[in-house]
Amino acid sequence: MSLTITIRLQHANNFLYTSTVHATSTIRKRRFHPKPIYYTPLVISNRKTKSWPSESPLMVKSCLIEADGGSLVDLVVPETKRASKIAEAEALPQVRLTRIDLEWVQVICEGWASPLKGFMKEGEYLQSLHFNCLRMEDGRFVNMSLPIVLAIDEEVKDRIIGASTTSVALLGPHDDLVAILSSIEIYKHNKEERIARTWGTTAPGLPYVEEVITTAGNWLIGGDLEVLKPIKYNDGLDNYRLSPKQLRDEFDRRQADAVFAFQLRNPVHNGHALLMNDTRTRLLEMGYKNPILLLHPLGGFTKADDVPLDVRMEQHSKVLEDGVLDPETTIVSIFPSPMHYAGPTEVQWHAKARINAGANFYIVGRDPAGMGHPTDKRDLYDPDHGKKVLSMAPGLEKLNILPFKVAAYDTVAKKMAFFDPSRAKDFLFISGTKVSHLF
Repeated sequence: MSLTITIRLQHANNFLYTSTVHATSTIRKRRFHPKPIYYTPLVISNRKTKSWPSESPLMVKSCLIEADGGSLVDLVVPETKRASKIAEAEALPQVRLTRIDLEWVQVICEGWASPLKGFMKEGEYLQSLHFNCLRMEDGRFVNMSLPIVLAIDEEVKDRIIGASTTSVALLGPHDDLVAILSSIEIYKHNKEERIARTWGTTAPGLPYVEEVITTAGNWLIGGDLEVLKPIKYNDGLDNYRLSPKQLRDEFDRRQADAVFAFQLRNPVHNGHALLMNDTRTRLLEMGYKNPILLLHPLGGFTKADDVPLDVRMEQHSKVLEDGVLDPETTIVSIFPSPMHYAGPTEVQWHAKARINAGANFYIVGRDPAGMGHPTDKRDLYDPDHGKKVLSMAPGLEKLNILPFKVAAYDTVAKKMAFFDPSRAKDFLFISGTKVSHLF
């Protein structure tokens, strides 16, 4: 099944610009073919990135903050050792991954969750669930607000225990060998406690809970990951899936002295564009010479009524192509994490992951990672709590939080502008969620 969608996205004077794209009902049939933005100089804009004086013999390093734990985790097996590791994996008991499990494997192995080096063991799980952080060996704390765990059922648990093994092989959704999980630990999966502490409610209708947790096994298996090769989805979007290391290398190449990240799971509207451009102006006024925007749409699991990833990526490309955002100072990349819709708890994870990518500024808006209450007609979370929590969360002290300025359509000036409460009647509001309903 395919459908034609009109993207309305606009330049600076109205809400939306119009173009037409196509989406299909399955990932494998997507028609969108993205243009690479990492290994070539932003060809989607037909403009080359800024060239720097050739007389400088040394590359100026960008002022990136260090990854949590001091170094970026990379758990992909080197190519020289791949054959032997595959042979090792073939002899081990197997655990099958779902698509969302595979997304978490990518998150862990690329270092988004640094210093985490595998699916959580019980001690890590309890710290994350109850304290929203992990204590490292040197006594320091890093933020880790979401448990990153792998569930198994009773049959798989018994098979692993019966094999008297300390390692298992992880199989992808298409029966391909993905990784080895070693030094394993199996422990009870208390679903009700996990749901209550992560979402603050056990109400029915939570998208991630229904998709992942309710149907999951009653046991969790943790251990150290060795991923046999880089995770690819072959959906036409892999060029956009830049790891934290690739992003840091690109920030260095562009000689960024500040990186400000903006996450969204809906199309960019012109209020977003106004905010992002204004943020860069503010950073320049603070004395930074070359702030770079990381426009970082979430690319893992999202609920059924969110706009499909391929449609969003084509729309984001159009934003750069039309100059709404400057392609010389913007990197568009996919954040591979699944979405929980867990409000202030989850937004800490979103911010922490961007630290590992090198961002030192994070833009946060109204009700980040939130959703409507699944059974009542109200927001599940207080819309202001996300930004307040980020300003206080342990382990995020080195990240500068930039609260979202409220943008709306100024009917007098006939363009997007920051809201002026003294003439509130002149403004029309549009949110990313409202924009998504146009698709």
